[in-house]
Amino acid sequence: MKAIASTTYGGPDVLREVDLPTPEAGPGEVRIRVHAAAVNPTDAMLRTGAYAARTTDVPPPYVPGMDAAGVIDQLGPGADGRLAVGQRVVALVIPTGPRGAYAEHIVVPAESVVPAPAGTDHAEAATLLMNAATARLALDTLALPKGATVAVTGAAGAVGGYTVELAKADGLTVVADAAPHDRDLVRGFGADHVVDRGTDVAARIREPAPAGVPGLVDGSDQREEAVPAVADGGAFVALRGWQGPAERGVTVTPVFVASVRADTALLDTLRLQAEQGVLSLRVAKVLPASDAAEAHRLLEAGGLRGRLVLDFS
Repeated sequence: MKAIASTTYGGPDVLREVDLPTPEAGPGEVRIRVHAAAVNPTDAMLRTGAYAARTTDVPPPYVPGMDAAGVIDQLGPGADGRLAVGQRVVALVIPTGPRGAYAEHIVVPAESVVPAPAGTDHAEAATLLMNAATARLALDTLALPKGATVAVTGAAGAVGGYTVELAKADGLTVVADAAPHDRDLVRGFGADHVVDRGTDVAARIREPAPAGVPGLVDGSDQREEAVPAVADGGAFVALRGWQGPAERGVTVTPVFVASVRADTALLDTLRLQAEQGVLSLRVAKVLPASDAAEAHRLLEAGGLRGRLVLDFS
């Protein structure tokens, strides 16, 4: 089968098209013929070696990718009865064990697979699970009561946008940041207050919330710059592993989407919310899988709204 992989760490050009043996589904697993794989910042981190400590037991080539959409073509013994050969599905893929989503075929635990949202194509469906599950995990970690206020930095991004939409569905008031050209986009996600992004975002967030917000999801990885927006004793969720410290009794909790890879109910709820229009699936551009290096260059150039998607059809 065709896959996109690297044998060493480095820049986008280390990604190459390679031939690998087609995997077989084992007990409790399904094999998916992948038609689309979303390109996420975590893929670039795998490529550069930022996760090298997690792949010490995984021999190269390294296949990135955490989001796949396609069709089940094999069920392993004891695979979940929810799923069937020929079914359109999406999967949350953990690329360190042993291969990621950038391949024509992947084998994943059945518990990490749910039906593709009805009415979506493969590219759209591929943009859902990893980012939406991260947003859901972040909000569940904050555990704010209905009617409370949450702040979201990086609100125009994939995780940030899903966080705003899910927070509104949870009945929260949302203060979100945006660049001038993204203000309408972020308002469209449902944000109640949109403030200017930048190094002074904390002061901006405190304009509609003078006492600070009880919880903040740091989608733009601003860390110390964003902490002052949080009220004394409040909670701060970091998406890139930062653990603080923070002052004034603010609790910093990093979240990792791999922790919900087996939470089928959570993943399926996100699928339903995409079908219902609660979550907006945004595709920035679809590229042939062979152009993965270019996709990574575009990702690192920044400014994307929605996800790049690699086409394996």
